[in-house]
Amino acid sequence: MGVTKSDNFSIEQNQIAEFAKAFAHPARVAIIQHLLETQTCICNDLVKVLPLSQSTISQHLNELKRIGLIKGAIDGPKVCYCIDLDVWERAKGLLRNILESIKGCC
Repeated sequence: MGVTKSDNFSIEQNQIAEFAKAFAHPARVAIIQHLLETQTCICNDLVKVLPLSQSTISQHLNELKRIGLIKGAIDGPKVCYCIDLDVWERAKGLLRNILESIKGCC
């Protein structure tokens, strides 16, 4: 979404859209699930788990990191990724609020 368009929406609405975007691709969902299951991950491990190339996985990791859902630490030649728990809790709260707000209309 362009800057001029996103300025018309609240910070919360923009954050919800960013978090939803993270879950809009099955590869990112698989990466998140793997990180949640293992509690930590080294990027090369994902190549063994997912049917994607290293460069494609790196692109998805970069998007998840940009949004803040994951964080990475350099350990020699490797980058270890894990869920950023503070951002994860924020995403859970925002998504829960919008998903549970249905009152029924029809």
